[in-house]
Amino acid sequence: MDNARVKTVAILGASNDRSKFGNKAVRAFARQGHTVFPINPKESVIEGLPCYRALADLPTRPQQISVYLPPAVVLKLLPEIAAKGCDELWLNPGTESDDVLAEAQRLGLNVVQACSIVAEGISPAEL
Repeated sequence: MDNARVKTVAILGASNDRSKFGNKAVRAFARQGHTVFPINPKESVIEGLPCYRALADLPTRPQQISVYLPPAVVLKLLPEIAAKGCDELWLNPGTESDDVLAEAQRLGLNVVQACSIVAEGISPAEL
């Protein structure tokens, strides 16, 4: 297994609504062969994968956390994200704000501001 290629990814804001980016991300990362942990407190299964209520419930520290939530929610979750840890915190378009970025930096998180689906070489329009 090539660790640079296969990674563990937590999707904050995962959704069962296939039109939402929180669902497209689950499918994109799974399609690329990554271990995907959908996170949504209201769901038990997303795209056939067990869904976790919170980051703290994950069985392992994810290498990447990809976020699909509004900035106000992201801001509240940053302490939990920092406590769980990750190599990269991806703030997808629409999730970032000056407050989120400042707090993430203060917590020492490695933030990437970009579309994580596109970074996987997949167009969201294909999903």
